Amino acid sequence: MTTSTVRVVLPAHLRVLGGVTGEVVLDVDGPVTQRSVLDALEARHPVLRGTIREHGTLQRRAFVRFFACEEDLSHESPDAPLPEAVAAGTEPFMVVGAVAGG
Repeated sequence: MTTSTVRVVLPAHLRVLGGVTGEVVLDVDGPVTQRSVLDALEARHPVLRGTIREHGTLQRRAFVRFFACEEDLSHESPDAPLPEAVAAGTEPFMVVGAVAGG
């Protein structure tokens, strides 16, 4: 099984909640997908469970978006491979809180 080092960028409120500064660097076993990255993130920082994905369904929460390599990956399958640059650690996987207003 291969292990990839993946960089994750979190919004400020989740960094505070998780007690992290800057990017989170994770070792991800197997294919690098949204699911595997978020599983590794929640395993390292259990307090983040339920903040990015719903507890029961593990579906992306309504006001959270996922980006990588300047692409919105929010509606991609959680098991679709992330871009190679994310798996190689050269580009981050970004979790972004939606901005609303009127």
